[in-house]
Amino acid sequence: MNIRAIIAEDELVARRSISAMAKAYGIEVLAECKDGEEAIKSLQTYRADVLFLDVQMPGIDGFGVLDGVRPETVPAVIFTTAHDQYAVRAFEHHAVDYLLKPFDEERFRRAVDRIQLHVGKTSNQGELITRLIGELNRAIQGHNSPERLVVRSRGQVEFVRVDEIDWIEAAHNQVKIHIGRDIFLLRQTITEVSARLQPDKFLRIHRSLIVNVDRIRRLESCGYGEYLVVLHDGKTLSLSRGYRGQLDRFVDGLVVSWGSNTSGIVSTPSDPSE
Repeated sequence: MNIRAIIAEDELVARRSISAMAKAYGIEVLAECKDGEEAIKSLQTYRADVLFLDVQMPGIDGFGVLDGVRPETVPAVIFTTAHDQYAVRAFEHHAVDYLLKPFDEERFRRAVDRIQLHVGKTSNQGELITRLIGELNRAIQGHNSPERLVVRSRGQVEFVRVDEIDWIEAAHNQVKIHIGRDIFLLRQTITEVSARLQPDKFLRIHRSLIVNVDRIRRLESCGYGEYLVVLHDGKTLSLSRGYRGQLDRFVDGLVVSWGSNTSGIVSTPSDPSE
């Protein structure tokens, strides 16, 4: 399958790199554009299958390029940018992929695979978006404690700040993230999510529950080593006996951090069953 491409990228090194990788995979590069104006002219001149589009360019930015041409002349779009905050708008423009710089040849190859599926009209948009969310999360979570997560909500793709999360619950092979009254779905297991969160900020209190410690108001004993964790909004969550040790270590850490001044610390209520 012969794929023809236009590259719109203001940085010369990045433009040449994308062009070289594209040609290595047999893609015919019709034009290399250094700004939005050149990209619009190329889209009006050539009939391309894919547009590799940077977002931040001098003059007309990437979204301005898409708005500046007739919709029927816009090929499949792969956004290439160092900024993840544009992902939602990119999906709204039906992006086939979103390459977060710096990306390597393996990540570029996966983008090419998606283009081949798209050109062949065999891709499923829902499945595609799910895969893109996974790619974005892996890129954003390149360190152990991500500040944001990419999730699906009511047919949209959204970024949520980790510190805004109230609690998380397992739901089969995915998790439900609770932020106030909103619920977001993330296709990861609760064990995978727990491993990425800061242990001093999020506690695993049950095999299917994680809670933001800043949201905990009090603990209520249920007997036999189990407690209810009461959040500030009144929501109650079960603290199972098997995860009691994690809570104890957390409370001990608070006491140590306060030093000898523990007048503001309320100890864990004693359990009559123990």
